[in-house]
Parts: sequence; C-alpha cells; structure tokens
Amino acid sequence: MYIGIDLGTSAIKCILIAEDGRTIATASEPLQVSRPKPGHSEQDPESWWQATLAGFDKLAKQAPREMAAVRGIGLSGQQHGATLLDKAGNALRPCILWNDVRSAKECHELVARLPDLPNITGNPTLPGFTAPKLVWVKKHEPQVFERVAKVLLPKAYLRYQLSGEFIEDMSDASGTGWLDVGKRAWSKRALEATDLSLDHMPALVEGTAPAGRLRAELAQRWGMTQPPVIAGSAGDNAAGAIALGAIKPGDAFVSLGTSGVLWATTAGFAPNTTAAVHAFCHCVPNTWHQMGVILSAASCLSWLSGVVGVPEGELLKDLGDTAERPAPVVFLPYLSGERTPHNDADIRGAFAGMSHDTSRGVLAQAVMEGVAFAMRDCLEALQAAGTKLSSLDAIGGGARSRLWLSIIANVLNLPVNRLADSEVSGAMGGALLGRMAATGEPATAVCKPPKRMETLEPRAATRDAYSESYAHYRKLYPAIKEATR
Repeated sequence: MYIGIDLGTSAIKCILIAEDGRTIATASEPLQVSRPKPGHSEQDPESWWQATLAGFDKLAKQAPREMAAVRGIGLSGQQHGATLLDKAGNALRPCILWNDVRSAKECHELVARLPDLPNITGNPTLPGFTAPKLVWVKKHEPQVFERVAKVLLPKAYLRYQLSGEFIEDMSDASGTGWLDVGKRAWSKRALEATDLSLDHMPALVEGTAPAGRLRAELAQRWGMTQPPVIAGSAGDNAAGAIALGAIKPGDAFVSLGTSGVLWATTAGFAPNTTAAVHAFCHCVPNTWHQMGVILSAASCLSWLSGVVGVPEGELLKDLGDTAERPAPVVFLPYLSGERTPHNDADIRGAFAGMSHDTSRGVLAQAVMEGVAFAMRDCLEALQAAGTKLSSLDAIGGGARSRLWLSIIANVLNLPVNRLADSEVSGAMGGALLGRMAATGEPATAVCKPPKRMETLEPRAATRDAYSESYAHYRKLYPAIKEATR
C-alpha cells in the first residue's frame, strides 16, 4: 500500500492505493488563500499540516487494514512558495505563494546582481519563483530575513513535519531560481546573489529516491505496522507526468486547467529563456523536461460564462464536437498577463473582429481558439529549444471538451489523445513515487501510459485555415501592448 499527498493551492488531497494501482481510499481538505494586499498571495503553513493530519485520519478511518500495510509515501506540491523557518523549525511568516507577484521589481534587481542567472538556472527570473521573494523579504521585512534558518518549498515543509528531515527533490527545486538545473545541484552563486548560503537549503535528492521516514508517533497514530519511507517526491506538474507515464524523451501532454501547460519530457537540459520556457529537472533521474506555461486556459471559458451569465455547457451546445473552421473573432487569453513566450505580467486580453452578428457561441469558440493559439506559441518556443513532438495527451478540466481538443490538434498540427480519465491526479503521481522509493523499482516498471479513448488528428484544410487565423493572432499582441503602454 502507498499514499500520495497533493498539496495544492485550494486543497490537500490524499490517496491510498494498492500494489496494483487500485484506489483504496481518498480524502480532501480545503485550504484558504490570504491576499492582504493587491498582488499578494499567502497561506499559513500550519494549515497545510493540519489538513494533512485530517486527511490521513480519514484514510485510516476508511481503510484501517490497508493503512496498516503502507510501505511508502510520496508528495506532490504547489511549486515556488517561500516557506521561511527559524532555527527551531517554526514558520516566521505566511508562505508567499507561486501566484504572488509582489517581487516583480526584485526580479530585475536580482538579474542585475547576477546577469548570468538565467543561464545558470535555465529559466527566466519570474516573480512567481522563490529567489526574488527572498530579495523582497530582505528589503521589506529585514527582521524576518535575519532569522531565516531554512527556506523550504511547500511540500518540503510537509516532509519536515512528517519526518523531521529537510529534503527537497530536483523537480521542485528547479523552480526556485537557485538550482543549477543542468548540474542538478544548488548554485552557490545564485544563493549568494540573494544573501543566502547552502546552509539555508534542504538536501537534494531524486524524486524516486528514499528521503526520510514517517515519524514513529505518526505511524502509530495511523495504525501502521512500521514507519513507511517517504519519497523524494515531485513538484505538481512532474507528479502529474508520473501519473501519466510521461517519463521518456518525447512524451508530452497539454494541460487545460485554470492555467495551461505544454509539457515535453527531454533527455537533457534544453533551456529557452528568451521565450520564457521552463527547463526543469524531471523527478526521474537523469531526465529533464520543458514547459510552456500560459496563465489563463480553462479559466478563460469560465470567465466568459460569468460575463454572459450562461453555464459553460450552454455556451458550447451549438458548436458541435469537431473543429471545422476558425471563428471570425480572435481572442487574446491574457486575462492575468502571460508567461510563455512574452513574460509579460501587464498585458491583458482582448477580442478583435466583433460585429453585430457576433454571438455568444462565436465568442466561446474564439476563447477556445485563443487558448489553442497561446499553446502554439508555447509549442514554437519548445521547438526553438530543439524539442520535437509527435503527439499529445490532454488533461485538465478543459480536456473534457472534444471540440477544444479538436481545435488544439489543428492549431498545433499534432494528434491529440483523449484520455479515459482526463483528471490526472498529482496525488496518484505522489503515491507511485512512494512506491518506487519503497521498492526500488524503476520508473519504467511503475509509470504506465494512460488509457486513451480516441486520437484526434489534424485535418489539412482545417489546419491551414487555423494557420491563417494564428498569423492574425500573432499580430495582435504587439498592437495591444503598444495601445495600452
């Protein structure tokens, strides 16, 4: 038996699985986000811990016999958050989360201090990353900064509470701004640029490796016969890749959640910082990955639904389930800025080409196409870094729409696989990592491709029409940027 923990922004989810991968029990505990000022986003680390305890208590109540036999635990975690501990291991302030943008100015200051920082980390320096958050803390909360003994990412804080160990995996560490991603090691120069040292960092391990054991008193609380091993684990996207079996170079998926991700597993370190591509370590040894990230994906359709006062299903009901031709309206999905390829926090969305004949159905189609065009931006950024893709699995809430996947297939000119279960669980990925840490099995034996229901192929005429529409889309970003400067 194995347990996976997914520390998200809105909830902590726990899953108990059997040796054959069957789900035995699940639990979910809600989390709250605090926004004390515009652009700020924080959570109390203690709330994560209390939610984890409550989740494990529920698993033990649902399946006491299976809980007793747990051998391994793995974690999936929201990335980039700055969790600051003092020498006694107590949190000094609320964790500054991944979607907190207060440190935009500090990003520029950090790169000015160390101009080759993007070359070291293989990533642009973004306010969502951890390092500029520490520059902000030193500037605005010096009394807190002086007391910092350890800087942990959210799931590393949970590991500390579970095991007493300060350990982090390579995939999550890649999003801090302190990791030499090519060497899979902390960069002393990057740390010094933020007035920190190796002593402030947790030890690094691979995601599949053992990384501590559950404290004996907790094992006793949940009726476990022995304290299970805890895996190195993974950041949330890498854990999702484990659940999808995306562990070999060329494995790729598109995620249509609140935000959007185009993921590609790579054999080596392949950055493209000028186009805001994330080049991270995978949680599998000697493997890396690239991500193109858009900040608004399925949330764009939710936004439109709220604006017009019609449920999403109603918006789409007359559009069919296959892309035939582009909408006459073009949508820019920059509702909260954009990351890949523009790295522009200030840009905002727009519709172009509306007329008296524009219906809400046309707007809905344009929204889906705009997200697909943003994903093509991501694809071209990945291709510029040398990545070649042959097909994509589709996950996330937006992947339930066959029409949306048909649009993406034609816009990206790639086959897109509909999955039997598009809601891929980071908790499941964590549980599989827990299994690998406990048994020593390789990822190739544990991580299997998902069941695919259908492959949507691009069609020549539709693909060509979308290429023309994409060319119009590409002209709009610089025009909107100039008009709103």
